[in-house]
Amino acid sequence: MDEKEDWGKEEEIEKDHRKVEEIVPKQFYRWLKVFGKVDSERIPVKKVWDHVIDLNNDFKASKARVYPLSRNKKEEV
Repeated sequence: MDEKEDWGKEEEIEKDHRKVEEIVPKQFYRWLKVFGKVDSERIPVKKVWDHVIDLNNDFKASKARVYPLSRNKKEEV
């Protein structure tokens, strides 16, 4: 990546942070990274507490029942 691409990326991040600060209330500024487009699209760093979910060899995924929602709940979702 050359310097022009780096500069564009930094500018995009700065613009994104300014947009987020306009939308997010000040009490949540501690978690601004969560709301930013650029930061939210990157893959999180692997942590010690990450673990694998081991499945049995005979495991088969099955379809679950879809629960109907009322009109009010559908609009809310």
